[in-house]
Parts: sequence; C-alpha cells; structure tokens
Amino acid sequence: MKKTRKVIFIMTDTQRTDMLGCYGNPDMKTPHLDRLAEEGMRFNQAYTCQPVCGPARSAIFTGLYPHSNGAWANSQAIGDNVKTIGQRLSDQGMQTAYLGKWHLDGGDYFGLGRCPDGWNENYWYDMRNYLEELSEEERKWSRTPRMMEEKEVTAEFTFAHRCSNRAIDFLKEYGEEDFFLVISYDEPHDPYICPEPYASMYKDYEFPKSDNIWDTLENKPEHQKVWAGDALYEDKEKLKIMPSYFLGCNSFVDSEIGRVLDAIDEYAADSLIIYTSDHGNFLSSHSLWGKGPAMYDEITKVPFIVRWPGVVPSGSVTENPTSHINIVPTIMEAVGIPLPKILEGTSICRTLEDPEIRTNDTIFMEFGRYEVDHDSFGGFQPIRSAYDGQYKLVVNLLTSDELYDLQADPGEINNLIESEEHIAIRNKLHDKILQWMNDTRDPFRGYYWERRPWRSDAKPATWDYTGMTRQRENEEYEPRQLDYNTGLEMEEAIRKK
Repeated sequence: MKKTRKVIFIMTDTQRTDMLGCYGNPDMKTPHLDRLAEEGMRFNQAYTCQPVCGPARSAIFTGLYPHSNGAWANSQAIGDNVKTIGQRLSDQGMQTAYLGKWHLDGGDYFGLGRCPDGWNENYWYDMRNYLEELSEEERKWSRTPRMMEEKEVTAEFTFAHRCSNRAIDFLKEYGEEDFFLVISYDEPHDPYICPEPYASMYKDYEFPKSDNIWDTLENKPEHQKVWAGDALYEDKEKLKIMPSYFLGCNSFVDSEIGRVLDAIDEYAADSLIIYTSDHGNFLSSHSLWGKGPAMYDEITKVPFIVRWPGVVPSGSVTENPTSHINIVPTIMEAVGIPLPKILEGTSICRTLEDPEIRTNDTIFMEFGRYEVDHDSFGGFQPIRSAYDGQYKLVVNLLTSDELYDLQADPGEINNLIESEEHIAIRNKLHDKILQWMNDTRDPFRGYYWERRPWRSDAKPATWDYTGMTRQRENEEYEPRQLDYNTGLEMEEAIRKK
C-alpha cells in the first residue's frame, strides 16, 4: 500500500460521538470535523482502552494497554522503559512535535512542563507551559467558568488557540519534511473556557435524553449505584441536560481544528490525518456523570476519523470495531517502519483502504482507578471488558459483572449476565478476556478473574494458575531478556515457568 512520512494526530478531551454533527446529531455545530469526515473515513465503533484521560493517552501514544505501560491511573507515569510513538519515529529521522495535554509524566493535571525524549523541544507545549505564560490572576481565571460572564474572553487567551498557533508554525517550518505532529487539545474538557459566539451558542439548548437516562441500575454492579448516589432517585421527566458551556467549548475546539486543517491543506495536503477523543461523558446516562469505572458506550465509544488522500475513500464509513490500541501500529505501518513485537494492537491500514475489511474480531477495554493521588472517584475498581461488535462483557472484579447485546439493547440497560440463552457467547467472551490478559502480561491476572459466580466450568483455584511466564520483547531498545532457569537468552517469550 501507499506510504507516507507526514502524519498528523489530532485529539480532543471528553468528546462523545454524538457531540459531532457527522455522527448524527444535527444540533452540534462542528463543521470542520464534519468536513474531515466527508473527506475521509468515519469509524462508527471506535473505542478507548480506558475511559480516563491519562490511561487513555498512555495506550494511544505507546501502543500498549495501560496495564502494560504502567499508567493505569491518572497521575501515574508510563514506565521508564516504555517507548512512545514520538521516540520510535524520531529515531527513524522524523521531526516530532507534541502540542497540548500530555498527562503521562506522573505529575498533576497540567503536567511537569518538560519535553520527554523523542520530541522536538522547540515544539513541545503542555498545559503547565501554558499556565506559566499567564499571570497568577490569569491562571485563576483560566480555571473559572464564570469568567465568560464577567470578562471578555478572546480566542488568544485559550489553551486551544495557542496549541493551534504552534501547530501552524510547525507545519510552515516542517511541512516539506518527514514529520509526526500531535495536537492534543484539552477542550472541550472543563472548565470550558471559550470566546463568543461559542460561549452562548447553546445557552438554552437541551441535550436529547436517551432511554438509559431512566436506567434504575437494577441488576447492575454495586459500585455504579454508589457512584450514582442521589441521582438514581431524581425525577428524570423533569431533568434537563443543559451543558451549555461544555457544548460551546465543543464547537470552539472544532473551529480551532479548522484552523489547523486549513494549514495542513496549505503546507502538507497529502498527510495522513487521524482524529479522535480520549473518552466521552455520561451526561446523566445511567444516572452517572463524567467518566470512570464503567464500560458503557457513552464514555468508551469515541469519534474516530481518518483522512489520507489516495488511500482512504472520501466519505466512507465503517461499522467494524476498532480501538485506540491500533493507532501506533497503524502509524508505523503507514510510514514504513517494521512493527515491534511488543505492540499490543494491530494496524488498521487495510481497513483504511477498504471499510468492509474487519481488523479486530474483538476489542478490549479496562479500568484500574481514576487517580492515584487521592481516594475519591471510586478508588481501585479493576475491570476488564471485551466487545465483539454486538455483545459486550464487563468483568468488574470487586463487584458483579455485566453482559449487553448492543444490537437489541443499544442503551445497555438489560444486563444479561445470568441469561441462560447467552451462556455460550458470555463464556466465549470471558475466555477471550482471560487469554488477552495472559497475552499482554497483565500484572493483575490470576484465577480470580476466571472464577466468577456465573462461570460454572471454571477451573479450581491454584496458586500457579496458568503456570506460564511471558517476558518482554522490546528488543529494538533492550537486550534480549534472559531465561530465569538457565541464565541464557530466552528462546520463546511465552513458555511454562
């Protein structure tokens, strides 16, 4: 297939699929992303690896699941021996720039402001760098939504605009060279700071209610009921979902993406462009808000659009499931670099040529915890999930489990985990989760994931469990690991211990 040495990755934060016009909500004013979809391929079933900011990014930029790369919670850094896509591409002579929210250095929400290995220091710009450009008063205002009511907010004040400016400068400087450019917007994540006309664009707008707004969470995991709290008992008929600033910021970041798309068309029109978001927001579905330890589509299914002139058919749509874990191998294949053994995803380049080609028969998702620097947001809630395009199995290790048929029940209201009619599909997906945990060296794997109350044929608990070892194969950057029993180089990475 055709290769490219020009790749642009654009990401937003907390953007549901139904916050884009091209995904079927005509009330959403997102003309630039809608245009990108018209010129490329829209994925209708794309999923994050974990619906929290840091872990989601860790999978996107390393090609390893959060449980493999070390960043399975916010404020938890990826491992020192984990290589990002920026490092891999810069080692192949490509210019690499990262502009925007990073969230992978183990620091606070804003980051440490330090350029990691593998990225061009002149085009490194995270949220701490942005705050350091502001006065103390401006910093406080930048985190205060009422600012839009008390002051005139200009586009130039916002993080999004400053990220876009740097992206445009990078394209002017390196548009003729081999490059990988990341623009990682924090918007439309709160505090939703944006200028007019966006700040008041959705002032009286009510976001449509889906049927799962009325989900009582009966026969659902206990931690979801604790999370929902009093929202379970509110009158949903009277409930109005009116996140006006959130949606205004959503349209604002679309306008900033439009500025970058115009620059791409001017300086690097033949580039491969990948756009997505890290996760969604419940907006009261299932009586929940925000994101966290659940696998419902509102927070796990994400917008995903790819434009690649000469490869991706314009205006194409695919229903085949894909995952953020596939981004790194896709980029590496597109630029002509052999795929390392350590990567845990699969290139979707064949799907980009033909939307009917299915790359993944099953995609996997997980959850560890929301934060590591405090105990709120549910604490440790280990979850592993598998989705085959129709059925979604969710194993909530500390509570109870879930199975949904998304074709018959797209709102994921009816939990089928105990359904006699679904035993075969449930157990098949469960076996896939267990195998995935083994294949990816999941450090949390063990007999307890297999021995669920509904799994009558589970093997007895044993201390050795599978008795297998799985060593890292990161031989592009590390010496070949040694066999514990011989001290010699391993012959097979997966073997009986």
